[in-house]
Amino acid sequence: MNYDSTRISVLSAGMAALTSIGAYLIIPIGPVPIVLQNLFVLLTGLLLPPASAAGTMFLYLVLGAIGIPVFAGGTGGIAHFFGPTGGYLLSYLPAATIISLIASRKHEGLRVVLALLTGAGCIYLVGITWLILLSGMSLGQSLSVGLLPFLPGDLVKIAAAYFIGKSLKPQIHRFIARVE
Repeated sequence: MNYDSTRISVLSAGMAALTSIGAYLIIPIGPVPIVLQNLFVLLTGLLLPPASAAGTMFLYLVLGAIGIPVFAGGTGGIAHFFGPTGGYLLSYLPAATIISLIASRKHEGLRVVLALLTGAGCIYLVGITWLILLSGMSLGQSLSVGLLPFLPGDLVKIAAAYFIGKSLKPQIHRFIARVE
């Protein structure tokens, strides 16, 4: 399918903006806060083609790295990549891309759920690995501060992404399809 590059750029910028807004909605519970931005990472993967999903998350990460306050709690700066949330931030690019790759072939129920679970798993895998390497925490400690407190909320975010994506995907594809 051919896509209109201007329209897909607008959608990509919009998803990067929504991810940024989601970073402002936080619940601080330890070294890694509960945030809404990962909901928008999931949606980016569901709604955009793989290259655009990757580009959207790259844009988001670059904006934060150069100091624009798009990270948790309205912060920014490259130092965030070297802190306890760095792995989670860095995981957004592969997570959105993987979700898009899995879900873009056929947007059917089980495939979309698999895509979302795989993307969330990617976020956890990279984030927890980063916590272990950065802090010297044991695997058990990292799981207790970087996974367990987030599971209930992330299951809700996965369900929300599924239903939002299911309703928006047809409109998004009509919007970005190139009319020739």
